[in-house]
Amino acid sequence: MALEGGFKRGFITFAQHSKHPCGIMVQYFKNINRQTLEIQSPEGANWINVTPPFQENEIDNLSVALGIPRDFLTDTLDIEERARYEMEDEVKLIVIKTPVENKSVNESDAYFVTIPISVIITEKQQVVTVNSFENVAMRRFLNTFAKRHPERPVMMVLKIFEKVVMDFQEVLKEINHRRNTYEQKLYDSNRNEELLALMRVQKSLVYFLTALRANELLLMKMERTNFLNCSEDEKDLLADLIVEFSQALEMANTYTNILSSTMDAFASIINNNMNIVIKRLTAITIVISVPGLVAGFFGMNVAFPGENTLNGFFFAIVISIIISILTAWYFNKKKWF
Repeated sequence: MALEGGFKRGFITFAQHSKHPCGIMVQYFKNINRQTLEIQSPEGANWINVTPPFQENEIDNLSVALGIPRDFLTDTLDIEERARYEMEDEVKLIVIKTPVENKSVNESDAYFVTIPISVIITEKQQVVTVNSFENVAMRRFLNTFAKRHPERPVMMVLKIFEKVVMDFQEVLKEINHRRNTYEQKLYDSNRNEELLALMRVQKSLVYFLTALRANELLLMKMERTNFLNCSEDEKDLLADLIVEFSQALEMANTYTNILSSTMDAFASIINNNMNIVIKRLTAITIVISVPGLVAGFFGMNVAFPGENTLNGFFFAIVISIIISILTAWYFNKKKWF
């Protein structure tokens, strides 16, 4: 499809600009004396964050070192990966969608798209996050993690989900602000640029609707099956997160419906304005053609009173003016001008 192809081209451009400036692939974090510090090895690490650029040998080494199936580390490399969870050899994998800004140079691509994040709980109860490239949700979690380290890995996973839904809500507010701005410009200009911008906003909302619906179903299924073996406090937080994702989904639905109604309304307005312009041009053409019609009558090879006198010329002009004025008055009365 054209939309999917444009998105893939845009994602490639985005990924080229999102590599870690130092080329770091893996970061290890550990809670030491109630402080979160970055360490140099996976031994004793509470959280391991994996970011681009990815290399085959590093993925293989990480898979062996942490006892994680290789597929769990490479699933997020597919931007079409769906939100889901699975378990293999006591290693749990959760894939959730998060929003990112699209850096595509293609002016028809969406402003924002969604990408998958893999959250893995190892057999040693270490939390591993794998990103196809850096994103806001992971940066927020890092800031929170550095200030207050959750005691259990399940709580860490839930906190990541919390940052993801917060990111969705903030980006949705940004999208709604852009929609209002472009609509206001359309009221004043009716240019194609604003219509194209609204179309890009609409594409962003389509991605968000799909991702939020999948995330909500994922969390509901995890709650029903108790996939994470949550404690009572963690169950309460998971229930709250489901509500937050539902609210974000409702926001996306509302903004989508408003935008669809707006696009339909502007399409009708543009068609109506075009009809008005055509009607005015038709009326002007008729008024202008009247003097030519009168001149044509007087120019025929038929005898007319006063055709050989100067008064005959002025008589033809007066008739043309009178008929033109009457025609213009009639069209003005019918509001064709």
